[in-house]
Amino acid sequence: MNIKTDQINFAVGPVQISKDISKIGAEAVPYFRTSEFSALMKENEKLMKYFVHAEENSRCVFLTGSGTAAMEAAVINLFHKKDKILIVNGGSFGHRFCEICDVYGLNYEAINLAYGETLTRNRLYQYAHKGHTGMLINMHETSTGVLYDMNMVGAFCKENSISLVVDAISSFIADPLDMTEIGADIVLTGSQKALAVPPGVSIVILSERAWRKIQESQDVCYYLSLKNALKNGERGQTPFTPAVGILIQLNARLNAIYAHGFIEEQRQIAEIAEYFRRRIKKYPFRMFSSTPSNALTALSPIDQTISAHNIFEILKDEYNIIICPNGGELADKVFRVGHIGSLTIGDNEKLFAAFDSLIERGILQVRNEIQQ
Repeated sequence: MNIKTDQINFAVGPVQISKDISKIGAEAVPYFRTSEFSALMKENEKLMKYFVHAEENSRCVFLTGSGTAAMEAAVINLFHKKDKILIVNGGSFGHRFCEICDVYGLNYEAINLAYGETLTRNRLYQYAHKGHTGMLINMHETSTGVLYDMNMVGAFCKENSISLVVDAISSFIADPLDMTEIGADIVLTGSQKALAVPPGVSIVILSERAWRKIQESQDVCYYLSLKNALKNGERGQTPFTPAVGILIQLNARLNAIYAHGFIEEQRQIAEIAEYFRRRIKKYPFRMFSSTPSNALTALSPIDQTISAHNIFEILKDEYNIIICPNGGELADKVFRVGHIGSLTIGDNEKLFAAFDSLIERGILQVRNEIQQ
């Protein structure tokens, strides 16, 4: 199998990784049951809590697994069959929360949104005072590019005494998030998004209320037990062998963000996203979301006879550029261009040059011609 390593990667995870971080990944993996690794993990926890504005007594654990491992762990450790959970189901990742609850027989009600539809106050408050005890939401529905209003969601949960779990896997760093201000009990993210290290580590940040509740509850799982992870985290360790090399890379990345300035890191992502959205207006695509995250732009070909997945394939095979395809019903309708990871405005220009070439070849039509 010939896997290219010199592509420009506009996917939303794994994202393009800097040379400095990649170089760390080439080093030998050390033994981890040591005081040195414990200190590194304690620092990882401290920085993650700082970046999401978590309260002082919050905790952070690191799971070896993709973001879905964190989603599942949060659901099954925090909620039980007596709970009534509200889920925002606006795409494949909102639906994933529904599937997790189905597997464990948890009681939930879904707010079903059309692809690309945002969550409005009127729609949300239809569920006020209906006895819900928990809420699961993907802050950024990565499959459609929709960014939900977390201040509105947080206020709703406070007013209704609802425990809030926020999947911020693709929006962490890219979009503003204040865990304490919105009153989130759990915030999730993953290593392969804006943290820009390899996939394999998911991160669960828990408010004091959440981790105390979990510690007082009976374990419902083994490998994904947050109670066990919290206990081991007190000494800077994990219950089982973690993705040691990725956690070392993560430590370097977190320290680099801290040195650079978290706000500056966020500003640069927003700048790349805004530049891309200004330039893309001349091309034959339409924005799929009216409330996009800075993490990515979801686009649909205006000419509906053109397959979004074919555009992905052509760019990959003929231009050495990776954009992010979609699956399911959206496979031929929507592709996504990420703005996180080690990307620059110059990389955006190379993608635009590829779009220009597709127009010259007649694969895409000039936007004005389509609108006439």
